[in-house]
Amino acid sequence: MRRARLLLLIALGVVLFVAVSGLLARVLSLDGAERSAITGLIQAEARGDAHAMSARIQDCGGNSACQARVAANAAALRRPGTVAILQLNPSAGFSLGSTVGTARVAWRAGAALPIVQCVRVRRTGNALSGQHIELQEISVRIPTGADCPARY
Repeated sequence: MRRARLLLLIALGVVLFVAVSGLLARVLSLDGAERSAITGLIQAEARGDAHAMSARIQDCGGNSACQARVAANAAALRRPGTVAILQLNPSAGFSLGSTVGTARVAWRAGAALPIVQCVRVRRTGNALSGQHIELQEISVRIPTGADCPARY
């Protein structure tokens, strides 16, 4: 009887460990999803593809201010060559719930000088139901050593 109880407790511990590990993996992978979403946006920008940029930004298609910023960025920051993300400061650290924050990204295309921009990012959902990344807006180019402003 004692041995059966011990085996049951060990099995319960293993199941609990696997469940918690899975939830943590899900939360920790969110930074990778944010990096991927921002990289796709920057690649579209470097190609000068305003349409692809607006498709990646939440509700940009119906927002004339967003459309104007995206078009201006696509025209001004178009660069030939492969895009390389030099540095990406994520919008949020470890979070189990929804957050809104600003990511700072430094990137370069080809042999051009680095470009620094800010991207407003919304993380929605939770560890149980799943979390999602929504890009809300992208700033104009900011000085290389500058931090992202509170609002742009």
